[in-house]
Amino acid sequence: MPAPQCGSPPDDSRAEPRAADLARGRRLEFITLGWSAVEAAAGIGVGITAGSIALVGFGADSVIESFSGAVLLWRLQAHAASDDREDRARKLVGLSFFCLAGYVAFEAGEKLWRRESPDTSFVGILLAIASLVAMPLLARAKRRVAHRLGSRALEADSRQTDLCAWLAFILLVGLLLNALLGWWWADPVAALAMTPIVAWEGVRALRGERCTDCC
Repeated sequence: MPAPQCGSPPDDSRAEPRAADLARGRRLEFITLGWSAVEAAAGIGVGITAGSIALVGFGADSVIESFSGAVLLWRLQAHAASDDREDRARKLVGLSFFCLAGYVAFEAGEKLWRRESPDTSFVGILLAIASLVAMPLLARAKRRVAHRLGSRALEADSRQTDLCAWLAFILLVGLLLNALLGWWWADPVAALAMTPIVAWEGVRALRGERCTDCC
């Protein structure tokens, strides 16, 4: 039997495997919520202390990711397919991307305008490295479940998790350039580099684009 494509209706003959996949999806979202809570607290707290908008933006992304995870937990409570619940969950995830993009763009622009130099943050560097390792693994696991469930909302959430890894990379570059070379502008520029990526993922989520590489 061919594997279902993302967004296709589930096969009723897969009732038991579907229930297992829903449970697996919920476990992944609980992991997301726990990890995101740590990232949010560390990123925002350390970012404010160090004056790093890239770190604060990364922490804010973790808050959005927590929201996304909560939305998906709500979505995955439904054992039967529900187009209405699926569409609302996907749109809420998409809107969360735009909230983050607007916040980060405004704060980064203000930092550049005022030429505010952030302090070196070794805790932020370690946080970025940890996220760069963990997030791709979590995103891949979510995409596999999304593929089996035919859930574009869960796929959109997996892209939010992937995005966290990209933001961690951008954050790490900005923090290292500031720490090693004293390039104060690297931090807000790194934050600005995040915004088009974030906004584009919001567009994709709202459009409900089907995945081509879910597994």
